[in-house]
Amino acid sequence: MYSNGAILHRRDYPSPNPNVRLEEITYWSDGFKVKGLLAEPVVEGLYEGIIYLRGGIQHVGMVRPSRIAQFASQGFVVFAPYYRGNRGGEGRDEFAGDDRQDAVNAVDVLKQSTRVKNERIHLYAFSRGGIMALWTAILREDITSVVTWAGVSDVVFTYNERKDMRRMMKRVIGGTPNSMPDAYRERTALFRVDEITAPVLIIHGMKDDNVSFEQAILLENALREHNKAYKTWYFPEYTHYFPAQHNAQIVRDLCNWMKEQGN
Repeated sequence: MYSNGAILHRRDYPSPNPNVRLEEITYWSDGFKVKGLLAEPVVEGLYEGIIYLRGGIQHVGMVRPSRIAQFASQGFVVFAPYYRGNRGGEGRDEFAGDDRQDAVNAVDVLKQSTRVKNERIHLYAFSRGGIMALWTAILREDITSVVTWAGVSDVVFTYNERKDMRRMMKRVIGGTPNSMPDAYRERTALFRVDEITAPVLIIHGMKDDNVSFEQAILLENALREHNKAYKTWYFPEYTHYFPAQHNAQIVRDLCNWMKEQGN
């Protein structure tokens, strides 16, 4: 058996950006072969690392090469796990169940790049990725910073506010929050934010109907309660999706914020 984070296979992947090289990586996670996309700037050098934690489940919210390249072009090596059960990976996507280990083990994949400053690993998460990032920051001690954009922080809350996702969540998690309270509670990282040591940046549109603004407030309150370092960028006019121009500006801003942390 291979150890967690061991790279089993790598193949070149078409890059939409001439300044960024992409590779699809197959790595070992809890006995499953899991896939993800690695982006490295073409220009030689040592770079800080980002674990990019996608939203959605299965084909919804899948990792986009152009988005990964956008982050890499800010001067980072970026690794985006697809999570188990996606794109030919083994196992089953569990919406922040045991698949959270795919994010935890992704850090070890990233550290195998000769281009990464191993002591400077950041987490960036969007939507469902938010809960994956919180767990990764809880379960690892080598994270420099966490950015959660429109991030899920409470899985029960998601079940209650997203009627369109209930069927999927019942199938994946095994029932409803009433019938399977422990399974939902185990996925909710808010109870363990006291174990997060990295500073957290919360970005959220206040008109978000996919992941309500209340989820950002829940996370902010939990971090404040435990005297954790955090910052909030809230946007009253935006939903789950920000206009492209402003989105690109926020990516630049959050990448600069990451580089300032821990220095």
